[in-house]
Amino acid sequence: MPDTVTIAVDAMGGDDAPGVVLEGVEGALCADEGLRVVLCGPAEVVEPFAAAHERCEARAASEVIGMAEHPAGAVRAKKDSSIVVGCRLVKEGAADGFFSAGSTGACLAAGTLVMGRVRGIARPALATVIPSPVRPVVMSDIGANADCKPEYLVQFGQMASIYAEKVVGIDRPRAALLNIGEEDAKGSQFAQEAHRLMRKRLGNFAGNAEGGDILSATFDVIVTDGFTGNVCLKTIEGTSKTLFKALKGIMLGSPVAKLGTLALKGGLKELMTQVSPDTYGGAPLLGVKGALLVGHGSSNALAIKNGVLTTARTARADVAGIIARTVAEAPSSDGPGKAPIGGAA
Repeated sequence: MPDTVTIAVDAMGGDDAPGVVLEGVEGALCADEGLRVVLCGPAEVVEPFAAAHERCEARAASEVIGMAEHPAGAVRAKKDSSIVVGCRLVKEGAADGFFSAGSTGACLAAGTLVMGRVRGIARPALATVIPSPVRPVVMSDIGANADCKPEYLVQFGQMASIYAEKVVGIDRPRAALLNIGEEDAKGSQFAQEAHRLMRKRLGNFAGNAEGGDILSATFDVIVTDGFTGNVCLKTIEGTSKTLFKALKGIMLGSPVAKLGTLALKGGLKELMTQVSPDTYGGAPLLGVKGALLVGHGSSNALAIKNGVLTTARTARADVAGIIARTVAEAPSSDGPGKAPIGGAA
């Protein structure tokens, strides 16, 4: 891979850290010859690994932010934590991006307080690639902003569309507002106002999307507030796990069923890969100065590997820079004109 990129990685992020993180980083280094990693964590963890791996540098961090700690308070108090140190490396230009499977709240706080917001962005937003068996669907916000103003959703749509195009590889993504009906006048006063603003300001806006349009991939980008997006995402993930568990019970329930399962093994494996959240490895925080990806706390080594690689792709694509240019070109009032999707690549 041509362009060299440096990604800071939180060695202590996740339920099974540091073991799975080290395994995942090793896999990412093998998969991407242009990748350099700065591993942040306790010296006894990061220094031996860095010494044994080319293109990996150790950055000792004496503190760790736990999952149960107050995010903003911990970020302010633990300035030598692996999360804060990683974000500081991005701010100082020593790294192009940061990946962690640690506390989501702490990553959001450090991304905003340490790396800083892109000028003009009202609220950074979390995005994710929905595990649809049809094709990738990007949703934002999924939890960074529980309380939103309608105008925030315009920027969520702009940022998610850039990510969908530049990182996920969706050509000319179509964005839709998650609502209770497809008609323009549907929904709460909040939804109607968001629809009106998105119609005026978001160049790739395609109207309202209902819940059934998400997994069917009717649209490429689904825009919503963080509260609704988080509930929606966890409902999809929980339903998927329950269905696969029930399906597994049926397929292994009898000798005849087991024979049928063998015949379907290849197709089932492909389906599971398509709907697996491990494929991209995490959720980007869009709207901060640099690439920042937050992995799930239960991430395995494959998810860590893919999360680091996705962070590298996000940095190479200069998503933060494109967002900054897009916001600068966007109209600041209800006047005519629509913001471009990707701006200059």
